[in-house]
Amino acid sequence: MTRRAIIKGMAAAPFVGAAGSVLSASPAQAATIDAGQFSLTARTSNGYGEFADLTAGLATKLPAVDATAVIADVNRSATHLTGAPSTSEAFQTGFAWDSDDQEVDYWIPQGVTTSADAYGDGTYPDAGTDRVVLASWYFEDNPDGDTNPDGTPKPKYALDKGLRLTFVNYNNESAPKYRHVLLVEPVKTAAGEFSFNPIRKHAGGIMWYGNLLYVVDTYKGLRVFDLNTLFKVPLTEKDVCGLHTDGQYYGYGYQYVLPQSRAYDNAGKYLRYTAIGLDRASTPDSLVVSEYSLSGTVSYTDGTFNGTGVSTTTPKVVRWDLDYTDRQLASLTATEAVTVGQQKIQGVVSRQTKHYLSASNGPSSKGTLRTFTSGGSTASAVCDLVIGCEDLSYHSSGASKWSFSESVIWNVGEYVNKRYVYAVHADGS
Repeated sequence: MTRRAIIKGMAAAPFVGAAGSVLSASPAQAATIDAGQFSLTARTSNGYGEFADLTAGLATKLPAVDATAVIADVNRSATHLTGAPSTSEAFQTGFAWDSDDQEVDYWIPQGVTTSADAYGDGTYPDAGTDRVVLASWYFEDNPDGDTNPDGTPKPKYALDKGLRLTFVNYNNESAPKYRHVLLVEPVKTAAGEFSFNPIRKHAGGIMWYGNLLYVVDTYKGLRVFDLNTLFKVPLTEKDVCGLHTDGQYYGYGYQYVLPQSRAYDNAGKYLRYTAIGLDRASTPDSLVVSEYSLSGTVSYTDGTFNGTGVSTTTPKVVRWDLDYTDRQLASLTATEAVTVGQQKIQGVVSRQTKHYLSASNGPSSKGTLRTFTSGGSTASAVCDLVIGCEDLSYHSSGASKWSFSESVIWNVGEYVNKRYVYAVHADGS
């Protein structure tokens, strides 16, 4: 099944508890479990060589730029929101994509993070001046979930273009502008030439930390991208990615490609890497990962998972410490793990022992921002979110180069013509 078909199929079932009763949006059960059973391994290469060497090879063929160049080279206009979009509450700020990106059915927005994740003062680069929002999208080749008579998928689009990342220049809040770039994995061709491939994953959550972008890989772990190195490629050949037969490099019609620089592969008990969030309130800084489930039971049978087997099928939030000096993981073993009996978790952020979740409710019902405390017994509602709510990003009021007087949480909506990127007050007020 395609990613969209899986989600549509999962959304058809109710939330069923252990006794068989259908669970509503009442408080969800939470508990602390052994964190040591969850671990990652660091990887700096793929089957073609070291990521650093492959990227250096591409740099001999293509002009390299950093993220600041892309932020200054935005080419699309978003619409500033003057009030709460859709069903959301506690609104602070936000925008809607242009009409093309609102209506396209094959690019689906998923992840969100901001320069307030990247650096403490909220701007990029460190001590810089740019206020930026990033969003991830995945390509869905079968957005309608169509099937052939034998039940196999019937794709609407023949070419899966993988993942794209959107840089939103938010320096002028009333008139944000943005540009899409293609996420790629550096490789070599059969002839040994440097090239790159699309990354055909889901990108359900992203986190920006310093110069690094972390992207969840549902069954495998985390992919990492260095925002100091993107490549500029020609805009033609919209159906070609990498080195073409004409000797030129292309990125499916996008001006810039961002190559993967590192990976963290799941090595402990299975974990469904659905969403990711940064915790700047912890010591040291840390990241948290959450799991999606349809009905409060996480599935580990719809793909090939890295790891050593199932710990528990109750949805989890798992934490890893970060190293501020190099922006990588400080330890490959998790430092906290909690379960929470909450269905349809799409996003997570944490502030020490307090965790926030976005919970979706299908294509026609509002989502909810929920919170629970490590060691607590339940998760409760904070405020309503948009229909089709996805990833979260916490934005502290301490990010001094933004003008928010209180902390907010960013969220993104995925459904056609309901695609908003916006921030709500973290306390729900």
